[in-house]
Amino acid sequence: MKNKNLLFARTYEQAMAGSAGRECKPIFHLAPYIGWMNDPNGFCFYQGQYHLFYQYNPYSTEWDSMHWGHAVSRDLLHWTYLPVVLAPDEFYDAQGCFSGSAIELPDGKHLLLYTGVRDEGGDSEKTVQTQCAAIGDGTDYQKYAGNPVIDESTLPTGLSRNDFRDPKVWLEADGSLRCVAGACDMEHLGRILLFSSQDGLSWKFESVLAENDGRLGRMWECPDFFPLDGKHVLLVSPQDMLPEGFEYHNGNGTVCMIGRYDGPSKRFIPEADQAIDYGIDFYAPQTVLTPDGRRVMIGWMQNWDTCKLSGTPDRQWFGQMSLPRELSVRNGRLFQTPIRELEQYRSNPVSYRDVEVQGELTLAGIEGRLVDLEITIRPSDASRLYQKFAVRFAQDERYKTALSFRPHESTLKIDRKFSGSRRAYIHQRRSLVPQTDGTLKLRLILDRFSAEVFVNDGEQVMTATITTGLAAKGISFFADGQVLMDVTKYDLFAEG
Repeated sequence: MKNKNLLFARTYEQAMAGSAGRECKPIFHLAPYIGWMNDPNGFCFYQGQYHLFYQYNPYSTEWDSMHWGHAVSRDLLHWTYLPVVLAPDEFYDAQGCFSGSAIELPDGKHLLLYTGVRDEGGDSEKTVQTQCAAIGDGTDYQKYAGNPVIDESTLPTGLSRNDFRDPKVWLEADGSLRCVAGACDMEHLGRILLFSSQDGLSWKFESVLAENDGRLGRMWECPDFFPLDGKHVLLVSPQDMLPEGFEYHNGNGTVCMIGRYDGPSKRFIPEADQAIDYGIDFYAPQTVLTPDGRRVMIGWMQNWDTCKLSGTPDRQWFGQMSLPRELSVRNGRLFQTPIRELEQYRSNPVSYRDVEVQGELTLAGIEGRLVDLEITIRPSDASRLYQKFAVRFAQDERYKTALSFRPHESTLKIDRKFSGSRRAYIHQRRSLVPQTDGTLKLRLILDRFSAEVFVNDGEQVMTATITTGLAAKGISFFADGQVLMDVTKYDLFAEG
């Protein structure tokens, strides 16, 4: 029976979703309806609301045969689940409907462009990845009879058909379509390929937009390419990166390249690169251009090196998306700030100014696990720089997660080793924060099981998930030396 796998998945998620109720999920970070979630897919604005699809296994809290889950929102913060839209049920996607994107066609229909994976021999070296289309109305989608729409015959000589995935589509000013997809050569070095189309179904190879010389990992997954503030930006998620100083410590991480697009050669010329997130849990970001012209990014708030260890046995779901982040380019660097819509859900402000922190300190009214916390610090005495400042959160007598800054080293560290983990997996990440005088500005957003830290108005971001029980809601401050602190805490309320 055609589409029987999709019908079964829809029936299953409806029957089981009650066991993964909202009371145990984050409020503003999209989690799966039931089961497993990874990469964001098809992030778009269609028919008056935002659509976010995601890599999805409804049947388990572990990665397996990939479906596409689906949710919609009007503010990018409160999401309504819709039925799963893609299941692996054709020869070209029998091993999974992998990551992709979405766009509105001229006739008003909604095009999903995704990677189908088929098996030609029983192991990963024999799988073939092609790009496939499905067309629908925002709820139900029909796979295109002519799939795949971009197959291995389109690949330039020397590129692998086993690693060719993650198409990201956009509309050009003349009404034509473009997409980029990730591929790699036989040494597993990443290539980003550019394609064009008039209808979203017949695609032409245009160029190798960008290529990896081996410095930034190996295969480049989940590309996104767009103009921003007079530059062009290429986002990729490289596998197997080696660290460079304080950059690229996550192995499988995320990179932003800022540069220019050369029209005649159809190539991207990078001028600078940086990590997108300096914390522990962030991968496979995808962006949308909002109706009011903002470039907004969302990512999978997890890390492949820790995801099998960071769940809890009593949860019927695994995985979260990051907060949507507004992007800008300033002085050749990517800045990220929490989507401004979050501010309308802030309440009960508690503020302190010029608080002297020396040793450990708690402040009345500063606590919680659904919190937007703004902190600015500086030395009490400009002639004597303090040694360390820390804020500890999700804290009780046993548990805590900490963010600490050492001004002499200009390093900011997030540390979750006491957050409730039962395995010695990745607990810490550090970033280098440019400064000379010990001043630092932080915005820390807590949403039950995660922390996102925006540093110096978004110059850097550090993200981490935590498993600490919700009863641990203390927040405290610490200084080795003397620090003056301004702090404002807002409670975040769920109802829109």
